[in-house]
Amino acid sequence: MNKITTTDLAKFGFRELKLARDLLDALIEQGLPEDFEDNEVAIMFNTHSGYVFLTNANYQAAIMNDDTLESYYTLPYSGKEGFKEDFEGAKRKDYANEDWTYIQKVILNK
Repeated sequence: MNKITTTDLAKFGFRELKLARDLLDALIEQGLPEDFEDNEVAIMFNTHSGYVFLTNANYQAAIMNDDTLESYYTLPYSGKEGFKEDFEGAKRKDYANEDWTYIQKVILNK
């Protein structure tokens, strides 16, 4: 059975290697996102979505949002994904309790 994600650069194509290079350039120039912990940081490729991103021991993800390296979040209940800006206008009525709490505490820091 094939794994969905890999850190094995031999499994990255040219496109994915270029995306990894962009991540490393952003990491050098911008540093990690403020809420991204710097323990066991690795470049990962999701072979199903095509995303290339940074991850760590806590399963956080950081990905390029245009020219900026930003944290990328996955809600614990619904699995909805996005950057902070994708959740800034969130309405309580649209989310399960677990997701709403995560949006408030983790993503928006309220």
